[in-house]
Amino acid sequence: MEQSGVAFGTSGARGLAVDLTDGVAWGYTTGFLSYLAELGEFSAGTEVALAGDLRPSTPRILRACAQAVRDAGGTPVFCGNVPTPALATYAFERRIPSLMVTGSHIPDDRNGIKFHRIQGEVLKEDEAGMARQPIGLEPSRFTADGQLVAPQPLPAVRDVEDAYLRRYLDFFGGTALAGLTIGLYQHSAVGRDVIARILQALGATVVPLGRSDKFIPVDTEALRPEDVALASKWAQERRMDAIVSTDGDSDRPLLADHCGNWLRGDILGLLCARELDADCVVTPVSSNTALELSGSFPRTVRSRIGSPYVIAAMEAAARDGAKAVCGYEANGGFLLGSPVERDGRRLAALPTRDAVLPVVSVLASKRAGSVAELCADLPQRVTWSDRLKDFPTADSKAILALLDQGSDEDRSARIESYFGPLAGRLTGIDRTDGLRMSFDSGAVIHLRPSGNAPELRCYTEADTADRARDLNVAVLKLVGGDLQAAAHDVGNASGRSN
Repeated sequence: MEQSGVAFGTSGARGLAVDLTDGVAWGYTTGFLSYLAELGEFSAGTEVALAGDLRPSTPRILRACAQAVRDAGGTPVFCGNVPTPALATYAFERRIPSLMVTGSHIPDDRNGIKFHRIQGEVLKEDEAGMARQPIGLEPSRFTADGQLVAPQPLPAVRDVEDAYLRRYLDFFGGTALAGLTIGLYQHSAVGRDVIARILQALGATVVPLGRSDKFIPVDTEALRPEDVALASKWAQERRMDAIVSTDGDSDRPLLADHCGNWLRGDILGLLCARELDADCVVTPVSSNTALELSGSFPRTVRSRIGSPYVIAAMEAAARDGAKAVCGYEANGGFLLGSPVERDGRRLAALPTRDAVLPVVSVLASKRAGSVAELCADLPQRVTWSDRLKDFPTADSKAILALLDQGSDEDRSARIESYFGPLAGRLTGIDRTDGLRMSFDSGAVIHLRPSGNAPELRCYTEADTADRARDLNVAVLKLVGGDLQAAAHDVGNASGRSN
């Protein structure tokens, strides 16, 4: 792992596609299965489900993963190019391991592997168990650059899309979206076709939009200006009730209202949790504080960022007696920790990110009004997120260390010297994940190194969208300028003193 440059991020292993060689993919998969064997979840003959997204490097990596399954004595079951939650639904129902080859939203020069145990995602303690497995690569099986000498073809595709469709049709019914015209921004999302089928099966008229043969890195948490402009353009050109989309592996949703305004993922998640009558909602510390301000839920829990942390907190809440548990992330991914029953129908738990449930729940809402009116009914707090791309992780950590060092008085003075003109007086710090700073103006500034790529994430929150966006732009400019330079100066001074 250390030598390859491919490491665990917030959700699975990620790295450059050229670094994720056949040997590295084989090694990760072998370590995964060896760890599951320790737990009694894998043995000779066990089926292992595999699927992938639409990146150019995905088929090659899938072949290497399938070979690792065969070499470990298992049986690879290839589920095709399907959404991560469709794969998970199939595997969880059968209590078999599964893995998804995907880089999610990041550019297609990168890729990754998401691993699932028989009942849910691999969590952080599982990653440690995988990493300590001894793995030996047989040199004769791989070329000098780490590729399989004689890769075998993938097995015939096993259909899992129908079961994924039935999951929602059986619960919501065939008229849940009747009368709605929904635009589907398909781009290069792996779920672009099955999601169209699901929406149509629920009664909607679907308008395909923006399909692409080239991979497009749509990040539901940091939308590209092009995606914002496209939604507005489509809404002006066509009469639609909403526009729907997802990220690359279709486990994170996007939903825009009839005017083409994309909802923030944490607002979509809040609306979905309310529609499902959850009594305990888990969400990362970066999510909008409208969750608590809404007063809609008996209990809320804040976790670190990443679905493994949300899942762990949901499991803890269930052990503490919570009955209707769900979670969501600022990127819109929704996790159902408990089954939902309504009008004699039952929706099974799915403790991994899902893009379909939040979209359908909100569009099928029995509350009067449009998507925009549902949002207007919530406390008006707006989050904004963006990132500095190709920003060294070492620099991100140095900046956070610079801001957070010294006594409480020194720390406050230093933070206010940088951010005070933008946000006011510091009133609180949350270190759950990164550095989240609250100010007396009501503004929130949250800085965090990405767990998936060399990027510095910035989350801001304010009372209006303009204020949250402008604050985010100003903070990123400051961080990438004066703060980065100051952190370098401190590092250089420390180096000289040593």
